[in-house]
Amino acid sequence: MDIQVKSRNFDVTEHLRTHIEKKVSKLERFLPSIDEARVDLGTQATKSTEDSMIVQLTLRANGAIMRAEERNADLYTALDTVLDKITRQIERYKGRHWRSLARTGSGQPDFPVDDSLAEELEQQVVRRKTFRTRPMTLEEAIEHMELLGHDFFIFFDATTHAFSVVYRRKDSGYGLLVPELE
Repeated sequence: MDIQVKSRNFDVTEHLRTHIEKKVSKLERFLPSIDEARVDLGTQATKSTEDSMIVQLTLRANGAIMRAEERNADLYTALDTVLDKITRQIERYKGRHWRSLARTGSGQPDFPVDDSLAEELEQQVVRRKTFRTRPMTLEEAIEHMELLGHDFFIFFDATTHAFSVVYRRKDSGYGLLVPELE
């Protein structure tokens, strides 16, 4: 696993880098197929010092991306919490991956899977919705999203001939998600 440690607004000591790499490398026990782990560290000026340190962890494994973020006054506490969050995401990922392999009959995954977690996730999907669409421009998609009063809108982009997602950002403006196949 390739582990990258990046920081904003402060320098990472060798001791801190070693500590982070040691903790993050333990995630391979839960998911051996992790290709890359990126840890972004930062500070933020806030009124209270409770959320001044930011730790964001991004994993890439089998084409999947998992990300967790935590804010805390103590960097080491934030790191431990973000590792707990990403471990739960790995468990959810393994449950979904297991169900996918079972449906397609393509074999068994190379990691142990918690069957109760897979059943729990199936039960959490309370509604499945299909919709008809037509090719449209980004401007038309934003207009449809605004008319519906939604925070996001999935559409078939007439220029790229692929599905995309436009969403309303918290800091005003819009974002666009364009998936690419690996």
